[in-house]
Amino acid sequence: MARARRCLHLHVHALRQRFFRRAGVHLFPVLMRALSKSFVLMVVVLLGAELVGRLLFAQTLSGRFDYGYDATAGFVENADGTVDLVRAGGRKFFPQSFALKREPGATRIMVIGDSVARGRDVASSYAGQLGEILRKSGVKAESFNLGLPGYGARRKQVVLQQALRYDPTLLVLHVNLSNEFEDEREWRRREEFRSAHPRNWLMKSVLIRRLFEARTEKVFWELLPQEVRLQGAASDADAEIAAGMNAATLSRWNDLVREQTILSVETAKKAGVPLLLVIQADLHQGADGGAAADEKGQYDWVTKLAGPDVAIVRMQELFKGRNVKAIYADAAHVRAEGHEIIASALAERVRTGFGAPRAQQ
Repeated sequence: MARARRCLHLHVHALRQRFFRRAGVHLFPVLMRALSKSFVLMVVVLLGAELVGRLLFAQTLSGRFDYGYDATAGFVENADGTVDLVRAGGRKFFPQSFALKREPGATRIMVIGDSVARGRDVASSYAGQLGEILRKSGVKAESFNLGLPGYGARRKQVVLQQALRYDPTLLVLHVNLSNEFEDEREWRRREEFRSAHPRNWLMKSVLIRRLFEARTEKVFWELLPQEVRLQGAASDADAEIAAGMNAATLSRWNDLVREQTILSVETAKKAGVPLLLVIQADLHQGADGGAAADEKGQYDWVTKLAGPDVAIVRMQELFKGRNVKAIYADAAHVRAEGHEIIASALAERVRTGFGAPRAQQ
């Protein structure tokens, strides 16, 4: 009986092996065909999404992976001779439009800066209020807000060079030391994207690149788990704080801001366009508990740039003796009242002839 059971077991085992061998011969091609169809479908879907993205969002993708170092990103020159400022290429311009060439005799002012100059909107920013003040006083003026959040001296210089293409009679540059971390980070991202190294090949896909950057740029941020958002935010903030506490890094950043600001001055002079420098002052609490707008001596070198075609306006002086706690929204950004004070000071310079249209223009 035991021998019969053993023989039966061996027979069943042999039949089982034969079945699976035969089944495998037939199932393997079927499985491979199924996998091939899925793979092909996935590839088609990804390529379709990539194509749609590049066709439908070509404008916003212009200069997208230059991270602010592409001169033309956000500037759309139309066939009808107008220029639109749009949110594109990583630049968050407020939507604005103007003629490629200004009207004869008109004063055209372009304000270049970071989030402080950008403000909450065009109308309440000092760029917008400046134009309004000048027009009310009878000056044929137009002013445009080219402020961009997180922009440091290097990327402001890129924007300034592009702004010179649009026939300004006056450029206003907001000088601030607070965004060099962002400038360096975006420069590294730009260079990484431009690299031909195999590790960057997948990143050439717009779709994959955008998904990859979701954590850094807060794209689809709300769709991520809270712990992921907090971790991503903390890592970037911690890196910035650590860099800001490093004396050598701060010294290098200060040197970079000085070099780029001097380059902006030289660029404007070469183009024959007057430049007005607005010097940032932050809100500081004194030992006596009083608050004041203070440069902390960080911008003394800027005053040495003043000349016939370079004027200086200091927030520290403009806000002196005022209720700065009511003017500032936080340590660096000012409310509409602060923008109005700056705009009034700039308007006074323009009314006295600084940045007025020149006969040869």
